[in-house]
Amino acid sequence: MSIHPLPPAPEPKGLGRLPVARWFLFVGAIAGLAFVAGVTVILVMSARTMELSPRPEIAAQLTRLNVTLIVVFAVLLACGIGLTFIVRHALLNPIDRLTTQVRTVAGGDFDHVLHVDRPAELAELAGHVDSMRDRIVAAWRVAADQSEELRRSNGELEQFAYVASHDLQEPLRKVASFTQMLEQRYGTQLDDRAKQYIHYAVDGAKRMQLLINDLLDFSRVGRVTSEKTPIESGVALDAALENLSATIEDTGATVTRDELPRVTGNRVQLTQLFQNLVENAVKFRAEEPPRIHIGVERSGDMWEFSCSDNGIGIEPKYADRIFLIFQRLHPRDVYPGTGIGLALCRKIVEYHGGRLWLDGDSEGRGTTFRWTLPVAGG
Repeated sequence: MSIHPLPPAPEPKGLGRLPVARWFLFVGAIAGLAFVAGVTVILVMSARTMELSPRPEIAAQLTRLNVTLIVVFAVLLACGIGLTFIVRHALLNPIDRLTTQVRTVAGGDFDHVLHVDRPAELAELAGHVDSMRDRIVAAWRVAADQSEELRRSNGELEQFAYVASHDLQEPLRKVASFTQMLEQRYGTQLDDRAKQYIHYAVDGAKRMQLLINDLLDFSRVGRVTSEKTPIESGVALDAALENLSATIEDTGATVTRDELPRVTGNRVQLTQLFQNLVENAVKFRAEEPPRIHIGVERSGDMWEFSCSDNGIGIEPKYADRIFLIFQRLHPRDVYPGTGIGLALCRKIVEYHGGRLWLDGDSEGRGTTFRWTLPVAGG
């Protein structure tokens, strides 16, 4: 299996830039020079001592000492050569093999097995690394299978969206239209209960159409019209307010704002975000006319927006529940809606790399929602 190659390893610094083999060569050269220097000094001193014509017994002792030193030096030399051989074949060669294998894996061939026989510590290390490689490969294959399944599911969801937007809505429009025509044509022959039943049928069909449209909007976030470019967030807010102009005028709402910045996002989805939040602030109003303020402040590489109102407010214990799809805190006959609005807002914000939350520490009455969006070019 071939995966994209790993990025290059960071460059070692200081003395760590020298390979292990060069370190052994350097240390071996110093030890060899010290060994030769020691042998030379001892032989010179022994020769000078013999030139002094010592007594025979002293000369014999010096001869035996020289022989002993020569034997010791020969043994040390043999040990040094043996140690060099052992280090080369038992340590440096396995390290070279393991390094080559690791570079092969890092190059993208994740099926390449990591294995060395010696020494025991290096063999254990290679075994652990190979186990991790095997687990990563297995997890990658599972992720690849899940990704393929996700692509297939998305295709089915696209097909469902098409069916929902055409094949499901058309029957609903017919139900509503023909039910209204029934009331218009035969209204004089119907009693009040029959007219009430017709009203229930028309209202249910219209609510189903609204629910389907909201579900389509929810499913399309991140899949349809998903390009993100630097845009003026104030333009998205203006478009949202234009869409809500009739509602704002009817309720006498006042919407104020800070100077809104450029952000990286999708204009259509950000318009939907502002529209849903402002519409919620207008819908869940108190007795006095709604006052809504859109604020913003810089927070690192993100802009933190806020939408504050003077409405009925939300208890902090519902701070998580309100963002769940189809979750409602109030009866439908008091505050109409599908229960998808805030869930859609959170999905839009998370798609843009930010987060949306209810500010439970806001001062005064009303509700404050906060969300973050990336700085344009950040």
